[in-house]
Amino acid sequence: MPSKLKSSKKKVVFLFSDTGGGHRSAAEAVIEALNSEFPGHYTCEMVDFFENYSPPPFNLAGPVYPVMSRMEYLWKRGFEVSNNPDRIRVIYSMLWPYIRHDMYKLVEEHPCDLYVSVHPIINIPLLRAIRKRGVRSPFLIIVTDLVSTHSAWYAKEADLVIIPTNKAVRQAIRANVNPEKLKVIGLPVDERFRLAEKTREELRSEYGWPEDMPVILLVGGGEGMGPLEEIANAINNEKFDAGIAIVTGRNQRLKQKLDKTEWHIPSYIYGFRKDMPNLMRAADILITKAGPGTISEALISGLPIILYHRIPGQEEGNVSYVLDEGAGIWAPEIEDIIGTLKDWLDHPEKRKTTFFLLLFSLLGLHIPAKILFQPVPHFASG
Repeated sequence: MPSKLKSSKKKVVFLFSDTGGGHRSAAEAVIEALNSEFPGHYTCEMVDFFENYSPPPFNLAGPVYPVMSRMEYLWKRGFEVSNNPDRIRVIYSMLWPYIRHDMYKLVEEHPCDLYVSVHPIINIPLLRAIRKRGVRSPFLIIVTDLVSTHSAWYAKEADLVIIPTNKAVRQAIRANVNPEKLKVIGLPVDERFRLAEKTREELRSEYGWPEDMPVILLVGGGEGMGPLEEIANAINNEKFDAGIAIVTGRNQRLKQKLDKTEWHIPSYIYGFRKDMPNLMRAADILITKAGPGTISEALISGLPIILYHRIPGQEEGNVSYVLDEGAGIWAPEIEDIIGTLKDWLDHPEKRKTTFFLLLFSLLGLHIPAKILFQPVPHFASG
């Protein structure tokens, strides 16, 4: 049995994995909001369950994720085959004899007042371990995929499931989650995207960006995924009357190659950054893969979006969401990106039209901690 908690502060354990940057950033956003709204009331701990509580080869999920997600056909087939409420439980039942000791170990080593999961893979097996060990701590799931949510997210034994969009509710109902346990309130986003500490002009001066021309922000998630180099070279060759800022994430090889490029336009090459709120606030156009976190951050920042890539399965619905809400353009080919940029740079009013169409989406994207935690049974804000 897990050791009893002795601290007067309530302890919250966040379950995540660095398989993509969105899970960690969602957990950090909630922790930030929790500490801001209820200072001194909680102790928060982040646990990477793949790295620390998974047997081989599952413990390698973080490092191999960028490679696996590029195998698009296999990734799509795996998503589609497993994306069924009954089938996913059969899969977990087959895996249970192999993973149960690590699940029990996680529960024993991290006793808490509340578990918060921001990753689909851990929910069903950990809830099984919690139930078998007689642990009474409530379990909250925060779904971090916008639309195309996998069945693994929806463990019906959870106490509360936070869903980002109304379009994702259908899958939760299909998984037999009690509708009373579902709450659609948006995706957790770093509060810095909402609260501007510096003006756009101040940020541009700080970054050394030009103040008399638009700046295009090109990103590929935390891993620098997608054809960033090809897109950057195409923009450079067009010699737009614009600057370009490129965030390569953890892809150091790409950063080194871009640093050596002969640029015809003002260029700014960055690796992994913690100041994305400021970069987005200073930019005029965002070119990105269809990650849910980046899309939500762009909406709050008022950036028109050009989507160039999506991971098959979980990110396909994100593209439809952006298009349906008038928040951006789907441009999977480089010529589509260049054509859209020409149009938006020559006709700035079209970028503004896109911005006003997405304004209504801003409501609900910032989630106050008290909205997340007060409805959970046996867990009050203190």
